[in-house]
Amino acid sequence: MSSQHLSAYRGRFAPSPTGSLHLGSLYTALASFLQARSQQGQWLIRIDDLDTPRNVAGAASEILKTLETFELFWDEQVFYQSQHLETYQSFIAQLSKQQQVYPCICSRKTLAEFQKNSTIYPNFCRSKTSIPSEPYALRLKTESINISFTDFLQGVVCHNIAEQDGDFIIKRKDEIIAYQFAVVIDDYQQRITEVVRGFDLLECTPQQIYLHQVLGLQPPAYLHVPILTDQHAQKLSKQSYAQAVDMRNPAATLLYLLTLLRQHPPLELQYASITELLNWAIANWQANALKAIRFHSL
Repeated sequence: MSSQHLSAYRGRFAPSPTGSLHLGSLYTALASFLQARSQQGQWLIRIDDLDTPRNVAGAASEILKTLETFELFWDEQVFYQSQHLETYQSFIAQLSKQQQVYPCICSRKTLAEFQKNSTIYPNFCRSKTSIPSEPYALRLKTESINISFTDFLQGVVCHNIAEQDGDFIIKRKDEIIAYQFAVVIDDYQQRITEVVRGFDLLECTPQQIYLHQVLGLQPPAYLHVPILTDQHAQKLSKQSYAQAVDMRNPAATLLYLLTLLRQHPPLELQYASITELLNWAIANWQANALKAIRFHSL
């Protein structure tokens, strides 16, 4: 691998400020950090704060403080989605000009009555050309084409975007930009070359690659790490009330995370500092150790 390629690597960690970082989030952050640093690349932080009703005051600052406590230092300024609304709108305008999007007034209740066991949008509003007077979402027109990509850990994924997803929302009725759309624009703006994130987001990747194609953008590579689950096989998340990361002994927590990442840190690192642990982990990082693993039970 050339030094030119190594210096071009750009990864990112993109938490939502809906609460404190829990162990599962820190696990993903560490994997993303090590993947970038092991390739002498840059590691960026993005705060996914578009979903304002779910944001918690002070959570973004607390997340950054946690990362600093574990010495997961980032490059460049922190990227806040809320500061880039005009950029999202400009790309939506591009899609509108290309007649790739349409307004949708359908309610969840209406769709539930027709969709039954399917989650595919039945295209009720697809032929609309005028802007409705009532609140509406914007949906992206999809085509029956196969999106195929190779995830570094999970292997080949092949997905028919129209048959398995249908026309999906890129801007909600409440005027909030949808995650699927924002993440594509964000990765483009930050020039991300590889996305390292949890396996639970693998299923939405084909939609994002399709958006890249429609917008004429080059998609990044993808690496979906296992997600941590509790004793009930439930994903650690804020929704399941996962506890905030214990920061009383960050070196011990970091050593534990390296073990969960199957990096097999040697016994002599038991009393190492955070800096020593990270230096060892960067030099010995083996993402392949997580190949084809989707869940990791604590």
